[in-house]
Amino acid sequence: MSRRLRYHVAVSLDGFIAGPNGEYDWIVADPSIDFAALFKEFDTAVMGRKTYELLTAQGGHGAMPGLEVVVFSRTLPAATYPGVRIFNDDPSKIVAALKAKPGRDIWLFGGGILFRSLLDAGLVDTVEVAVIPVLLGAGVPLLPPGATTKLVLADQKTLPASGIVALSYSVPGGVGPAPSIRYVKAARIRAKKGKRTGKLSRRAVAKKRFTK
Repeated sequence: MSRRLRYHVAVSLDGFIAGPNGEYDWIVADPSIDFAALFKEFDTAVMGRKTYELLTAQGGHGAMPGLEVVVFSRTLPAATYPGVRIFNDDPSKIVAALKAKPGRDIWLFGGGILFRSLLDAGLVDTVEVAVIPVLLGAGVPLLPPGATTKLVLADQKTLPASGIVALSYSVPGGVGPAPSIRYVKAARIRAKKGKRTGKLSRRAVAKKRFTK
């Protein structure tokens, strides 16, 4: 069976995945989100250039532990680095080939333009959003204008500490259904864990963006 391509992203209440200048400091943290569990659901992350450059800004070539990173760009030269491949080819053909291979699900890591192109190609199987309780007023939209797509709700969770609402939807006709939301920790588990501090890692960038 084909692997699922899952668009998993944080979004403001008014529908933006980043601020006007790419800001993501509006994304609040929540102690109940288990990012280690979330990352284990995937073995591949696909993204566009702007999202990739957020990773490389942390240093190196943007490799992410435990994930094969696949980047689509019209301006970056095609290249291969440890854990990272950059393509100038049609994303739909590459993603279709990735979905046909065995493995865990594929994380559509961003951004909205790539989401629109793969959705129009019939390759996106789920839309999973963490709605952040903020109104940005302007920014990068969750999805650029295009055809209407109806979704089917698979699961939902409210995170009282932050006000985040996590929603999981299936795309009709895709490989489904969408998964239940398993990355939210139970309250008694959260109470045992303290806060961690230190320099942001690439996984920390993903945590903060959730993703763009």
